[in-house]
Amino acid sequence: MIGNSERGIAVVTGGAGFIGSHMVDLLLSEGFRVNVVDNFAGGHRSNLKHHADNTDLKIFEADIRDIESMRSAFEGARLVYHFAGIGDIVPSIERPIDYMATNVQGTVHVLECAREANVEKLVYAASSSCYGLADTPTTEQHPAQPQYPYALSKYQGEQAVLHWHQVYGLPANSVRIFNAYGTRVRTTGAYGAVFGVFLRQKLAGKPFTVVGDGTQRRDFIYASDLARAFHAAALTENSGEIYNAGGGSPQSINRLVELIGGEVVYVPKRPGEPDVTWADISKLQGELGWAPEVSFEDGVARMLADIERWKDAPLWDPDSIADATKTWFAYLGDDSEKV
Repeated sequence: MIGNSERGIAVVTGGAGFIGSHMVDLLLSEGFRVNVVDNFAGGHRSNLKHHADNTDLKIFEADIRDIESMRSAFEGARLVYHFAGIGDIVPSIERPIDYMATNVQGTVHVLECAREANVEKLVYAASSSCYGLADTPTTEQHPAQPQYPYALSKYQGEQAVLHWHQVYGLPANSVRIFNAYGTRVRTTGAYGAVFGVFLRQKLAGKPFTVVGDGTQRRDFIYASDLARAFHAAALTENSGEIYNAGGGSPQSINRLVELIGGEVVYVPKRPGEPDVTWADISKLQGELGWAPEVSFEDGVARMLADIERWKDAPLWDPDSIADATKTWFAYLGDDSEKV
């Protein structure tokens, strides 16, 4: 392991976002100086406001699609954590060029900045969506089967990371994130983020819009546990590796509803979504000595304690969901239904 006593500068792209801001928390607590690169299209300065007086934090308002705008943030950097990108399934179907430009070419820009800075390690935030409708528990060796442009763009970004390691010798690892949740999870964006949807509905006293019958299970992992996984992947001497990061214990949507508490209304199951996501995390545990610490029950309780954060989030109902997911059904449904 690389010695923590060396500390130095860590760059966090997308550091004002949901997971990125938790990464910033961990790095500052470990004594690193942190340079955040964010264009604030999805991230929010409020996610970093509790560090407003910390002189070890510098914010660079830059866009990963513009390499010149962010080069200075990498000067003298020791570690890079690359979270910046755009998410959501429906917009990726509607705007695939944007997703490729940001998640693939933007990643190449980050790689080049990291290579120029001669960093000790870059860790890429990959997505478990690359597995598609996978066998479970899903190991890192499972074939990639991306079902929509977002998944494809994140997978191709990962391929670029591994290629830069292979060709240029850039020390890099990739962490495939399963179902991340926690405080500061996005409150806006296209329909699909179950916590943001449900917490806003609870605040409004409206029923939870459960997809299908609610028995589908997701491998939820709390954001602070994810940050620890990324840090372990940065500090290890291993390079060119892929690690699954999940809670390792899938929870049903019905269980989430039970923990939050409220009435339910059901909406149609969506094509291209797995019944279960379940990360085989034995590689991350065995090689890096990592294990999740926040239980699902504790994680949900932490979010409920911060529920007022979702008071201005979109309020969804079955009709608005049906309208927002038309594209999803049109392109990912049965062949007879595709446009």
